[in-house]
Amino acid sequence: MREIFAGMPWWVKWVAVPIVALVVFGGLIASVIGFVFTLLFKALLFVALVGGLIYIVRKFISRSPSSRGSSHADW
Repeated sequence: MREIFAGMPWWVKWVAVPIVALVVFGGLIASVIGFVFTLLFKALLFVALVGGLIYIVRKFISRSPSSRGSSHADW
């Protein structure tokens, strides 16, 4: 690989080749980045919803008068 770029000017290696790679693989790169961000967003949303559900259930159980004499092992 070094032999190929040995006689080329610096701008070919550091400007032209990355631009050509972005043009050729730009759609693929964008879709992969979009997929990763979507997956991260959905994972964070899932964690937030489960945490909120656990918080609401614990608050509801602690206010329920029938739960004061029972244990959580009854579930």
